[in-house]
Amino acid sequence: MNIMDFNVKKLAADAGTFLSRAVQFTEEKLGQAEKTELDAHLENLLSKAECTKIWTEKIMKQTEVLLQPNPNARIEEFVYEKLDRKAPSRINNPELLGQYMIDAGTEFGPGTAYGNALIKCGETQKRIGTADRELIQTSALNFLTPLRNFIEGDYKTIAKERKLLQNKRLDLDAAKTRLKKAKAAETRSSQLNSARLEGDNIMVNFSYMLNFLHVKWLKSEQELRITQSEFDRQAEITRLLLEGISSTHAHHLRCLNDFVEAQMTYYAQCYQYMLDLQKQLGSFPSNYLSNNNQTSGTPVPSTLSNAVGSSAMASTSGLGITAPSSVTELKESSGSRKARVLYDYDAANSTELSLLADEVITVFSVVGMDSDWLMGERGNQKGKVPITYLELLN
Repeated sequence: MNIMDFNVKKLAADAGTFLSRAVQFTEEKLGQAEKTELDAHLENLLSKAECTKIWTEKIMKQTEVLLQPNPNARIEEFVYEKLDRKAPSRINNPELLGQYMIDAGTEFGPGTAYGNALIKCGETQKRIGTADRELIQTSALNFLTPLRNFIEGDYKTIAKERKLLQNKRLDLDAAKTRLKKAKAAETRSSQLNSARLEGDNIMVNFSYMLNFLHVKWLKSEQELRITQSEFDRQAEITRLLLEGISSTHAHHLRCLNDFVEAQMTYYAQCYQYMLDLQKQLGSFPSNYLSNNNQTSGTPVPSTLSNAVGSSAMASTSGLGITAPSSVTELKESSGSRKARVLYDYDAANSTELSLLADEVITVFSVVGMDSDWLMGERGNQKGKVPITYLELLN
C-alpha cells in the first residue's frame, strides 16, 4: 500500500513537472515569459556538435553508396548488421563480368585470338573484383565504423544530455516565474495591509493570507536556488561532453587518411592489372587486332586508329600494318626491315625494348623466337618487341 502511494505521488509530481515545463515552453514561444540564454561558448559547442552530426551522416551515407551502389544490397547488409549476423558472400559486378568473359572465351575456344583475349580480360576483371572487395572491407572497418559509432554512440549521449539541459532550463525559468508572481502577490497584499480597514475579523483573515504568501515566497526562493544549481551542474556536464567534439574531429581525420590510403591502394592495383592486361593483349597477331577494330566501335589509341586506316589503304600505298604474309617473309628471310612504331610500349623486362610512337626502328627475326614477337634494334639498343605495335615499311 505504501509503495502504491509512493508511485502515485511520484507520478503526480512528474505530471506536475511536465505540465510546468509545457506551460513555460508555450509562454516562451508566445513571448509571454523570459528565457534563460546559454553562454556563448556553450552555444558554439552545441552548434559545432550539430554540424558535425549532420555532415558525418551525409558523408557516411554517400560513402556507403560509393562502395555499394546497389540499394537492395545495402538494405540487406543493414538488416544483417542489426540482427548481428554475417551477411552472405555475394559476387560483385567485376567478378561477374570476369566470369562471363571467361565462360565466353572458353566457348569460343582458348586457341582463338578472341577467345584467348576474353579469358585474359576475365581473369583481370576477377582480380579487380577481389581488389574491390578488399576496398569495401577496409573502408567499412577503418572509416565507416568509426563514423557510425559517433552517430549511434557519442552523439546520442550528447543529445540526451542536451535534452536534459533544456528541461533543467525550463524548470529554472518556471521557478523564476513563480518567484516573480509570489513577490508581486506579496507586494499587493502589503499595500492592502497598510490601508486602514475596519473590522477585527477582516484584519485577522488578511494577516493570515499575508503570512501564507510570505511562506510561499520563501518556498519559491528555495526552489529557485535548487533549480539554478541543477541547471548549472547540467550545463557543466553538457559542456564537458561537447568539448570532446574536437577529439572526435581528430579521430575522424585519422580514419579519413586510412580511407584515402585504401582507395590509393585499390586504384594502384587496378592500374597495374590493366597495364599487365594491355601488355598481354599486345602479344596477339596484328591481323586479329586490325579486324576487331574495323568491325567494332571499341576505342583505341589514336596511333592505332591511324594504323587501321592505313591497313585499309594498303593496296594503294606503300605503307601498311604488319600483315601475316609480311611477317612470314621476314621470319623466313635472314634480312631485316624498317618498321614504324604505332604507339608507346613499356618493356616488361630487360629482354624487351621500350618503344615510342612514330619512331622508326629496325626489326628482324631470330630462330626460335615466339611468333608474336620480333627482335627490335635502335642504335645500340636491342630487345624483343610485339608485332602488333609495329607497321612494317616497304
